[in-house]
Amino acid sequence: MKGQIFKIHSDFYYVNTPQGEYECKMRDVLKKRKDSIVTGDFVELEQINENSKQAFIAKVLQRNSYIPRPKVANINQVIIVSAIKEPDLDFEQLNRYLCFCEYYNLSPVLCFNKNDLEGEEHIIADIKRIYEPLNYNIIFTSALEGNGISDFKNYLNGKITVLCGSSGVGKSSLINAVCPGLNLKTKNISQKSERGTHTTRHCEIISLDNNSRIVDTPGFSQLRFDFLMPADTGLLFREIVHIQKEYGSCKFSDCIHEHETGCKILEHREMIDESRYRSYLQFLKEAKEYKKQVTYSGKKTESRSKNLHNKEITKISSKKRTLSRRKTNQDIDKEIHE
Repeated sequence: MKGQIFKIHSDFYYVNTPQGEYECKMRDVLKKRKDSIVTGDFVELEQINENSKQAFIAKVLQRNSYIPRPKVANINQVIIVSAIKEPDLDFEQLNRYLCFCEYYNLSPVLCFNKNDLEGEEHIIADIKRIYEPLNYNIIFTSALEGNGISDFKNYLNGKITVLCGSSGVGKSSLINAVCPGLNLKTKNISQKSERGTHTTRHCEIISLDNNSRIVDTPGFSQLRFDFLMPADTGLLFREIVHIQKEYGSCKFSDCIHEHETGCKILEHREMIDESRYRSYLQFLKEAKEYKKQVTYSGKKTESRSKNLHNKEITKISSKKRTLSRRKTNQDIDKEIHE
C-alpha cells in the first residue's frame, strides 16, 4: 500500500492513502539505516491488520523535489509570503528565500500580504520596481479583507505548494481565507518585539480540494548560505546571470563580483538594485566563511554536483573522507615498523 506523509508528530507519521489516513511508525531497518523521512515523502506501508488504521513505513520512494528548510519533499512550487507592514518588510530576508528557490530549481511566487494597510504605497512601488523586471510572479493580498484571494487560489490550483515566510506575515490567515473550514490558529504580532509569533508548529500538507494541496510551515528566518562556494553565489541572482549572458563572462572564471578587475557585473552595476546587491554581498560573506571552514577543517568532500544555469556546482558534504581499508592497514604497518 502506498501513500504520502502529510504530517509528522513526535515519532508518528500520518499518511494519506487511497484507503484513508494511517498512523504509522518507521520500520527498525529504516531507523538503523538512518533514512531521512520528511513531510511530503511517498512511502510504502505494511498494515498491522486489516481492521486497523495503523501501519509501518517499509520503504521511502524516490523524491521528485526536496528542500531542507522547511523539510518537505515532492512539492511543485513555493509561495513566499511577506507582510507589507506589521512586521516590516525585510528585503534581505525575501532575497534569501528567493535564492534558496533558485538553488533548488523551484519557481517562486511572491505574495505580499496585509495589502489593506494604508500609507504603504512607496513599499508597493519599490516591490514592483525591483522584482517585476526579474520576471517573478507577484500577487498582493489581504487575508483580512479578501483582496487578491482569487489570484492566490489560481496559483494553488493543481499543485502541491509550500508556503514559507517569517512568523506573523499571515500564512495561516491566507489558508483560512482560501478554505475557511480549516480554522487554523492565528496570532497578532508581538507588540513588544514588533515581530510575529509562531502559530504553526510543524509542516503539514493540507488538502484544499481534489487537485490542490498546500504545505503550512512554521515561520523561520535563520537561512544561511553556509553550503555554497563564493564563486557560485552569483548564480542565485537572476540579474547577475542576465548580465553575464548579455555582456559576456568576467575576466576571471572565479570572479565574485566584489572588486575584481575585468568584472562584467561591476561594469554594469547600475542594472542591479542596491538592496539586491547588498543582499548578494551578505550571502557572499557567508559563503566565504564556509569556504574558509571547509578549507582548514579537512572536511571538504566532493560528494556530488548539481546543475544551475548550465554550470556544475559542487555540493560539499560535511562528512570527512573515509580511508580505504588498504590505506588504513598500510598506515598501521608503517607505524609498527617505525
